[in-house]
Amino acid sequence: MYVAETDKGYEVKMDLPGIDPKDLTVEIREGSLWVSGERKEEKEEKGKTFHWVERHYGAFRRVIPLDLPVDREKVEAKYHDGVLKISVAKMPEAETKRIEVKAT
Repeated sequence: MYVAETDKGYEVKMDLPGIDPKDLTVEIREGSLWVSGERKEEKEEKGKTFHWVERHYGAFRRVIPLDLPVDREKVEAKYHDGVLKISVAKMPEAETKRIEVKAT
């Protein structure tokens, strides 16, 4: 997972292979970005004896604090090939404004 900040907002990218997008929830609440979901356990196949399985199943939640006010109407979440990408726009007054330094 990574979280990056730009002048316009925040970008979050999470690797979530094997999760159905219907099992993901993305929310803005309490000044944070909440991402939760559940990876469902696959049914055991009859006639096979598994010697090793490295898959984690169950519910998860990540809470990412956002330092500046964000525009709740401009949050976008896309899931493709096991990767969840979320972009959150900052409120216009929270955007960085560069001030010119004048020589006197």
